[in-house]
Amino acid sequence: MSVYFIVEIEKIIDLSAYSEYVNQVTSIIGKYGGKYLARGGRISSISGSWQPAKIVIIRFDGIEQLRNCFNSPEYHAIAPLREKSTKGKAIVVEGVG
Repeated sequence: MSVYFIVEIEKIIDLSAYSEYVNQVTSIIGKYGGKYLARGGRISSISGSWQPAKIVIIRFDGIEQLRNCFNSPEYHAIAPLREKSTKGKAIVVEGVG
């Protein structure tokens, strides 16, 4: 069953470090079968006052792929770039069927 990794970036604190993270994470996501569905496009609020700076949605074919990706040595090596450059939240949502 597909799973969706959804990230809300509330604030980018260090654009240089975040850009470096983005440049490196793309190939790691792909290596573990992740596919970007949304990555920083225009955001329009439909209900409420939710105004994230950026939303990222990545689909993986299963939870194991996602876990392997984010627990990999490659990802752990660049995670500090994300941690110091952004403020945000992330969730995993199971797909349907």
